[in-house]
Amino acid sequence: MLKMPQKILVTGGGGYVGSELVAELADNGHHVACIDRFSNGANLFKKKYEDKIKIIKSDIRNIDPKILDNVDVVFDLAALSKKIKSEHYDTETFEVNHKGRVQIAKLSKAAGVTQYILGSSALIYGQQAQIVDEESSVKPINAYTKANRNAEIDILPLNDDSFTTTVFRFSSIYGSSRRMRWDQSVNGMILQLYKTCKISVRGKNNKRSLLHIKDAIMACNSIITAPKEKIGGQIFNVGSEDQDYKMGNLAKEIVNIIGKECEIELNDIPDNSSYTASFKKIQESLNFEHKYSLRDGVLQIYQELKSGKLEIPPI
Repeated sequence: MLKMPQKILVTGGGGYVGSELVAELADNGHHVACIDRFSNGANLFKKKYEDKIKIIKSDIRNIDPKILDNVDVVFDLAALSKKIKSEHYDTETFEVNHKGRVQIAKLSKAAGVTQYILGSSALIYGQQAQIVDEESSVKPINAYTKANRNAEIDILPLNDDSFTTTVFRFSSIYGSSRRMRWDQSVNGMILQLYKTCKISVRGKNNKRSLLHIKDAIMACNSIITAPKEKIGGQIFNVGSEDQDYKMGNLAKEIVNIIGKECEIELNDIPDNSSYTASFKKIQESLNFEHKYSLRDGVLQIYQELKSGKLEIPPI
C-alpha cells in the first residue's frame, strides 16, 4: 500500500541525480530535506518548491544528527564522483564516499529511520568478460569504486527488522538535469558533437550499461513502497540489458540519432572498467522496467543545448 506523504532526506540532493530526485519526491507529495555542500550554489529549485523542500547546506561528515529526527527514508547519494586536481582527492573520497555515508547510515538507524538506500555504482565491477550480476565478484580499481564497495560492505549488515538497507548499483546515467554533469559517457559525447562536430572515444571496445536519469528516479520511487522482505540487505543493479553498449558503437548511435555530420575518432585504450550487467533481479523483485530510451535522452540534451536551456561548459 502506498504510504504518503513520507519524510524523506536526500544526501547529495544538489547533485546530478539528487537534484532531480528531490524535485520528483516533492512533486509526489513527500516532505523532503535536501543535504548538500552546494559548492556551485543552492539556487536549483523553482519557487514552487520553497515550502516543499528543506535545504540544508552541510557536509555529510559534519551533520547535526537532529536533522534525522522523524525521517522515514534516507537516500544517500552524497559522493565525490569526479577526480579533481588535488593531491588530497583519494583521502577525501574515502572520507566522504565510505566513512561519511557509513556514518549517515548509523545515525539514521539510531534516529529510528526505517529505510536507507545507498547510491552505489556498477563501475565497481571493473573489467569483466562475462555478464555480471549482484553475486559476481567485484574489481574496484580506484578510490571512487573502492570507497563505494567499502560503504556497501559496512552498511548492508545494518539491515534488520526495523531498519531496511538497500544498495542500488546504478549503471552509467545520462540525461538532462538541473545540476548537469558532462563527464558521463553519453552526455559528454553529445557535448563534443554539439561544440566541435567531433567525438573522441578513448576506448572503442570498452563496455558500459546505461540508464536514463528519469529511470534512475523511477527506481528510487519504486523502492520506497517495496516489501522490505524483498529489498532488505539486498544489492540491485539498476539498468536494462538493451542499453548495454561498446563505447565506439555508442558514439555512432548518438551521431545517427542527432543526424548531424560528425567525425568519430575511435581509439582502443582499455580503461580497466568494462562490463555488461544483468538486471534480472530488479526486474523480478521490483517489477522495474525502463521507460526511456537512449534516443529520448540524446535528443533532449541536444535540443536543450541548442535552445540555451543547458549551459555550455568548456571541454
